[in-house]
Amino acid sequence: MSTVYDSFFNWAKKTTTSFAELRLISSTRKEAAPDGDGLIYRLKHWPELPDTRRTADVFRALSVMSHRPVNRHWFVTHSKLPAREVDQLLAHLVREDAVEVIDGGKYLRDAA
Repeated sequence: MSTVYDSFFNWAKKTTTSFAELRLISSTRKEAAPDGDGLIYRLKHWPELPDTRRTADVFRALSVMSHRPVNRHWFVTHSKLPAREVDQLLAHLVREDAVEVIDGGKYLRDAA
């Protein structure tokens, strides 16, 4: 039988692990720009999706995006979509104004 401590420990481990993935943003702006990893996306509202995009994997990724910002690398890794389809979906979300796009490179320059 699980104790309260065990439950809290497992929750904290899972939460800190998921936040640690955001540290994978490249350390320089030059490295981040070519594949879009320097950009961070936060869902502002649920978008209208085409029928082909209404999958559990996409909804799961959008659910995470509604709670915290994610970068392209996270989206490719966790949505189970090919990188090309992730780019198309992100472009669709930007066109619908469903996401806030944050330039992560700005924070890297400020830290340097």
